[in-house]
Amino acid sequence: MSSRFLFRRSLLAAGLAAVVAASTSLAEPIAKQPHQVPGYYRMNIGELEVTALYDGYVHFDPAWLKGISKDNLQNLLNEMFINTEEGIQTAVNGYLINTGSHLILVDAGAAECFGPTMGSLANNLRASGYKPEQIDTVLLTHLHPDHSCGVANADGTPAFPNAIIYVPQAEAEFWLDTAMGDIAETDQAFFDMTRTAMAPYTEEKLQRYQPDDTLLPGVKSVPAYGHTPGHTAYLFSSGTERLMVWGDIVHNHAVQFAHPDVVIEADVDTDQARASRLQLLSRSSAQKFWIAGAHLPFPGLGHVRVKSDAYAWVPAEFSPIVDSLESAE
Repeated sequence: MSSRFLFRRSLLAAGLAAVVAASTSLAEPIAKQPHQVPGYYRMNIGELEVTALYDGYVHFDPAWLKGISKDNLQNLLNEMFINTEEGIQTAVNGYLINTGSHLILVDAGAAECFGPTMGSLANNLRASGYKPEQIDTVLLTHLHPDHSCGVANADGTPAFPNAIIYVPQAEAEFWLDTAMGDIAETDQAFFDMTRTAMAPYTEEKLQRYQPDDTLLPGVKSVPAYGHTPGHTAYLFSSGTERLMVWGDIVHNHAVQFAHPDVVIEADVDTDQARASRLQLLSRSSAQKFWIAGAHLPFPGLGHVRVKSDAYAWVPAEFSPIVDSLESAE
């Protein structure tokens, strides 16, 4: 038998062995990877670098949405393929804005106040390339614990040791100054969470401000009362661009854009909350603001447009950081 023939037969045998080995390996189960990508998304708005930070999610009962029939509510949720078996999954977002001269965090997430589905904002902040000690300003839209607990570490130290915390005066009075005896027993735990979170900050580090104050260059507070007594949005300006970080104006995108009159159980003053939502939806759509929403699907960045006699949400499209790409060429 020739050596050439033996060589070819050896190659054939090796090929068959490789096929068998590949088939065997493919038959074995491949472990799934149960981890999501880090929860941050970055975009530029004018000269502002805006980083959305995902804190986590919470489920709430659809019955919390008030002022709409059960059938109409379910139809709206079905149209957006929202599964309500465990409640409506709702994102909790914060926003980091680098103005070039200030590094500003709007809302700090829940930290450890509400269990394992929330409290990821600090880790996602680090994953995004920043450190908590670099933040010089924290603007709180309101003091519900899912927005304020993240200003403190679990050991009671400040999570943002070099930052000044800005809180609307009316909000501070309600959450920090109200006597515990005047608070319903069912709500006292939430007030305790907020007060514990704010405790590490001295009077100099915790700044209360009045409505419509300009807090920093290009940053203006916009009263949006109702969800809480001092609930406030923040309007950032850069050249011709505007970004409205509006906190809890909308809790569910499938329902409250199409029916902005719908309120939520957590609203302290439903009439005022409704009026604030209608005002900001009208202003934001007319002036074509960029919007950042604490409970809009992550990253919660986009625009509001008029649709019939109501509104629609237009989420931002994924995009690379164009300025970085251009400068690298």
